[in-house]
Amino acid sequence: MKNIIAISIFGIFLSCSNRLNKLQLNSLFSDNMVIQRNTLANIWGKGIPNKEIKIIADWGEKVILKCNSDSSWNGQLKTPKEGGPYSIVIVSELERVKINNVMIGEVWLASGQSNMEMPLKGYPNEPILNSESEISDSNYPDIRMFTVDKTISTKPLDTLNGGWVKASPESVINFSATAYFFAREIHKKLNIPVGIIHSSWGGSPAESWTSEKKLQDLGLFSEVLDDIEANPSEDSIELWFNQFNSKDIPSQKNPEDLLKDEYNQLDFLDNEFHKFGFNDSNWKTAELPGRFDNLISNQFDGAIWFRKEVIIHDTTSDYTLNIGYVDDMDKTYINGHYIGGLSGYGVWNQKREFLIQKSLLKNGKNIIAIRAIDTGGPGYFQGPINLSNNMNEIISIEGNWKYKAVAEIYEKKFYVYNKKSSISNRPNFLKLNAFLPKMLFNSMINPLIPFSIKGAIWYQGESNVGRDEEYRILFPGLIEDWRSRWGMEFPFYYVQIAPFSYTKDPTKNVSQKLREAQRNSLKEPKTGMVVTLDIGNNTNIHPANKQDVGKRLARLALTNDYETGLSPLGPILKNIERLNNSVKLNYDHVADGLLHLKGKVNQFKIAGSDNQFFEGIVLINKDNILISSDFIKNPKYVSYAWSDTPEATLFNSDGFPASSFMIEVD
Repeated sequence: MKNIIAISIFGIFLSCSNRLNKLQLNSLFSDNMVIQRNTLANIWGKGIPNKEIKIIADWGEKVILKCNSDSSWNGQLKTPKEGGPYSIVIVSELERVKINNVMIGEVWLASGQSNMEMPLKGYPNEPILNSESEISDSNYPDIRMFTVDKTISTKPLDTLNGGWVKASPESVINFSATAYFFAREIHKKLNIPVGIIHSSWGGSPAESWTSEKKLQDLGLFSEVLDDIEANPSEDSIELWFNQFNSKDIPSQKNPEDLLKDEYNQLDFLDNEFHKFGFNDSNWKTAELPGRFDNLISNQFDGAIWFRKEVIIHDTTSDYTLNIGYVDDMDKTYINGHYIGGLSGYGVWNQKREFLIQKSLLKNGKNIIAIRAIDTGGPGYFQGPINLSNNMNEIISIEGNWKYKAVAEIYEKKFYVYNKKSSISNRPNFLKLNAFLPKMLFNSMINPLIPFSIKGAIWYQGESNVGRDEEYRILFPGLIEDWRSRWGMEFPFYYVQIAPFSYTKDPTKNVSQKLREAQRNSLKEPKTGMVVTLDIGNNTNIHPANKQDVGKRLARLALTNDYETGLSPLGPILKNIERLNNSVKLNYDHVADGLLHLKGKVNQFKIAGSDNQFFEGIVLINKDNILISSDFIKNPKYVSYAWSDTPEATLFNSDGFPASSFMIEVD
């Protein structure tokens, strides 16, 4: 018996020892990888402490080093000019790992939120322009993309999952469209392999991609960071949810499965809540339109019912219920009768307009009931919310609505709230997610460092709209953060957010302020910005034209980093000066000159110290513009394209648009 125990213990020890001594490589170092040319490329992993590691490349380079006492090792391999395929062999005392089909070329990091993540096959109901032909013509084996698997972490990670994939009609459907078009343009112009490390997450704000140390240095998000640190244990959170019945969140069997019926048929034991006579007197009130994901906690995901009484005196005609956009889904009733709703993936940006037949109406009191589901990120009713009939009568139903949460999402399940336990007893905790500060830096950027890259491209900002003053500090901080972590001031090129109707009220337009924060970030060295005023979609936050976005990003790189002789993107506002009653705008990068296209609306405005804006009289010269107004004698402010949904009217002769701006005249 003692011998059996001894053998068992020895077997366990040997098994553990083998795991500890196993030669380990970051997933970036795998078959089909692309390594940055003409550099000392970092290669790292783990092995046996204090033992020798050999790195042998068949282009004629060899590195010999020792593992550190903590089992980590890091070597630098000199790379030649572009070419391949090559192989790299890493040899330890016990193992030999070979990396095949390695190409030497240019490596770029691509990151951001949904517009960077958007694949070449598009999103549900949101296609990429000419996607079918682009996919069929995508046989570029020297373009490879490593897509980082999505994960989150409260602490910096060293490892990640993913793999290098060659561009082909079979694989490219899942490539980031923007990053692919960027890589294709670089590849075509330079005739060299291009590798993209794609790490993005739809809906993510910039703070998610910034390290905790940098956020602390910037003085941002300290309260949330403290909450993350003090968050209760998973056991205590699960104890709360385990008292409720649960059901699995509908899951996709394939990307084309939008789960419309599965979400529409979800039963949360709430079959009484839509009825006319239901007693909602003990429900709380919330104001709609607006966000509803913060009604229960700072980050509630799940299902909430909303009810409102509306008085209708004329029931001789049909009505239309308008509730605008609902993020993400809804089921809508009047007086207990279902009148419409949108469920499943990809419907968050579709307007809700439901016909109400006059036979469903009551003279006097009527009850509208809506079950809204938010599956992640901000959940909101955008509005406007009203009833209208064919006699042009409009009844606003904005304002206070009764509401009650019926189910909450946690760990891929709906937990259905019951009458026995009040949601008011819900413990205060953060549901850790990708939209919290530092979470994506820790899990999807830190493990990439210090992989040798040429530079980074970035498409993000929509989730920071409304927080432009913060973004003016945060975004340059993110750029500085990444560069300091890599230990190099690499090029950082980014996309300015496109026009989109974030609100129906023109007095509440805010996204232009975020664009201005992005424009001001050009003060950071080795940065460049792609303007998209001319290729956006006012009704879709995910514009279909990713080809021009990718090409413009590539134009920045080709101009600044590859000495191609191309003229740079522009025009770029250099400075302004007051000339009597006019303001002179001086531009760089105008090519052969500025072009002003007369649009439906004059996008140039000018104001005095009273902030009352008038349309500007525009006089264009080759590289400058004079703005004036008969109503302004002492101009103080001048703006261009200053709204959520402007029309691009200022270009250089190469056809590239100028950025919007709002500037105070000294």
